[in-house]
Amino acid sequence: MDDRAKMPVDHHLRPINDGPTVTSYQAVMWHNLVYGTGLVTLTVLIHTIGLLSLGRSTPFLARRLGFHNSDIGRTLVMTGSVLGIFLLHTFEVWLWAWGYLQLAATARFSEALDLSTAMFSTLGYGGGVAVSPDWRLMSALEGINGFILIGWSTAYLVGVSTRHGPFRAGDHF
Repeated sequence: MDDRAKMPVDHHLRPINDGPTVTSYQAVMWHNLVYGTGLVTLTVLIHTIGLLSLGRSTPFLARRLGFHNSDIGRTLVMTGSVLGIFLLHTFEVWLWAWGYLQLAATARFSEALDLSTAMFSTLGYGGGVAVSPDWRLMSALEGINGFILIGWSTAYLVGVSTRHGPFRAGDHF
């Protein structure tokens, strides 16, 4: 009997002679990097425009509505800033999900959105998210992208909380 017949079957592994060639691995890698870099670029541009818009509208609205005169008002400014950033992240996650669907990395938009949310938030995908093996590198790029954008948003919120929100440098930080 052949030695291969005695080995346990692992459906996640392909025999060496049945897998893609080195050239096709390189092509898959380059496709991941090109499409992933495009989505990273788009989300960074969206995030930049969104934060600039929030940064310009927050002080204007706070003064116009008289929110800068009370702790409750400053708390509402902070809440509005958090919701604005949440909206930005939601749009960015949906953009990645749309990308996965267009590239056939997932079969349905719900799967793409599940994958994108898990990757962008840096939770990663577990056994429940179906992603084509050819697009796993791109999903890792989304994780890095999400980590950077979430960190950037956190830094922005610290600035907002001390300039317009209920916190004061020296008292709270």
